[in-house]
Amino acid sequence: MMDASDREELVGDADQPVAPPNGVINELLHVGQEGNMQGQMEEFLGPQAEYNEEEEERKYYRRKRLGVIKNVLAASVGATIVYSVYMGLLQMQLILHYDMTYREVKYSNLGLEDIDRKMLMGINVTPIIGLLYTPVLIRFLGTKWMMFLASGIYALFVSTNYWERYYTLVPSAVAIGVAIVPLWASLGNYITRMAQQYYEYVNYKEDHVQEQKKLPKGACHNYIIVFQSVFYIIFHLSFVFAEFPMRFVLNDYLHENQHILFNVHSCGANISGVIPGFNTTVLTNLPRSMLLIQVESVLMGFAFLAMIIFLVLCGAAYRPTEEIDLRSIGWGNIFQLPFKHLRDYRLRLLCPFFIYSGFEMLFAVTGFSLSYGVCALGLKKLWLLIVVYGLSCSVFSSLSLCLLRLPRWVCLVGGAAVHAVLLVVLLAFSPPPKSPEYLGPLLVISVLWGLGTALNKTGVSTLLGMLYAEEKERLDFVYTIYHWWQAIAIFIVYLWSNLPMRAKLSILLATLLLACYCYWVMERRLAMKVPFRLPRIPRPRHKVKGYRYLEEDNSDESDSEKSEEDDEEEEHEEHVAEEMGAEDGEEGGQDAGVQGVDSPKARRRGAEGHRHRREDAHVKEGVREEREGG
Repeated sequence: MMDASDREELVGDADQPVAPPNGVINELLHVGQEGNMQGQMEEFLGPQAEYNEEEEERKYYRRKRLGVIKNVLAASVGATIVYSVYMGLLQMQLILHYDMTYREVKYSNLGLEDIDRKMLMGINVTPIIGLLYTPVLIRFLGTKWMMFLASGIYALFVSTNYWERYYTLVPSAVAIGVAIVPLWASLGNYITRMAQQYYEYVNYKEDHVQEQKKLPKGACHNYIIVFQSVFYIIFHLSFVFAEFPMRFVLNDYLHENQHILFNVHSCGANISGVIPGFNTTVLTNLPRSMLLIQVESVLMGFAFLAMIIFLVLCGAAYRPTEEIDLRSIGWGNIFQLPFKHLRDYRLRLLCPFFIYSGFEMLFAVTGFSLSYGVCALGLKKLWLLIVVYGLSCSVFSSLSLCLLRLPRWVCLVGGAAVHAVLLVVLLAFSPPPKSPEYLGPLLVISVLWGLGTALNKTGVSTLLGMLYAEEKERLDFVYTIYHWWQAIAIFIVYLWSNLPMRAKLSILLATLLLACYCYWVMERRLAMKVPFRLPRIPRPRHKVKGYRYLEEDNSDESDSEKSEEDDEEEEHEEHVAEEMGAEDGEEGGQDAGVQGVDSPKARRRGAEGHRHRREDAHVKEGVREEREGG
């Protein structure tokens, strides 16, 4: 019985499955987890059913295009705020300092009148040397940072008015003169670069965009027209905002016309100087010092706001590698290239238009507004004439959009025709003093002059952008030349302040006719396909430091701009690299040879080893010759 029961238990134990050891169970579980994890990784890294690469790329470039539009609007608003603050403060300051009572009571022995003369000299004379340093500053700082720095200088000018002394006002005015040309050259360059970038983001699938080659001729002209129009539509509103301090603060303290214009006997074309006989006391009572501090604090706040807009909202004009390429051509070349660009007959023939562009705007806000407007209507109507002029400039700047359908000469010729008619009218127009009935005709002239200014400003900037749209490395030089000639014109207007009005108008008319003739010659030469001479931009010379330039040929420069010397240097460098690669390959294998060519450090080590091997070979040959001779 015992044996039978034992056999039954043994049979029962044999029927039950035997459990494997614990280690085997863990290995099986581990293998299963690995297989599951691998499947999850493949599912995660594999193509997603919901992911559409083309759709994501389209959304990415749409965000890029919106960023470009944001940059254009930010630059326009920033420039508008800067000039609103600058012109508004300067106008209020000059009126207060002109009043003899204000000078005697507040600053009896300070000599504010002399300080104002030197301050205006600093603003108008200093830009003459702008051509010498503007391209160097823009290339060194970058376009965006140049705009930011220039807006900071304007903010500095506002801050010095808290403590009006010679050593605060005059140096800040000189700093303004230094910053004028770089600021405007940077703005023109920036707006044109945004048009080029917008074209690239619209046509991102094109081969020439992906390979960062030169744009096709005329490809981004429409975007240049639109962006320049938007910029000037917004910027010309600065004339409107600049009159706010005059209208809401200073106007309540001004005398009536009978007092201010008591000794004025003629206006308009019959006078010499600005307003002969204008009374030296224009204020009924002096504004409170706290009120002036409050106004200056508000202006200071807006100046800081403009700096923040340039800093935060404006993106870079160039890629980091492009910025490095622009600087790496050598500072001596950067200094010389603006002068060399004047060899281009297109720029030379546009110089009269550049000069007239400076003449006409300054004449509108000084000559016409004072010698015609204030002389006939009184100082209390000055703000109205400037506001109407600014609104007219802003509204009619949109007319440049017609260049999307019409030839590019329409803007410049149309603005020149309007100004030519007005100059002839002004030569014969002499309103009597203290005659408010002439308000209507003077406002009409302001509107029409604003029309001509809008067509002129947008026309010149758009034309420059279209002529050099494919030359992004030349834009800062071109716009520097444009605004430098404008600065020369502003200096001439500063010098002619005591000339007879008919002489001023005659100079304006002669310059305008010369500008139109030169522009016609330029367009005729371009139509006849007369070749123009552009200076060669040297190839960037990169120091082999950092992570961006481990190879030497990493530039946006086109192949057509390479000189024969550069080609010979490239062939020599390639030959040396091949020799080094071959010798390294003989000693250390083919991979070492390739690495020796690509890596700068390995290249230097290879060159040193190559030199040492040559020296060893010469020594061995000398020893062999000595043995043979012995």
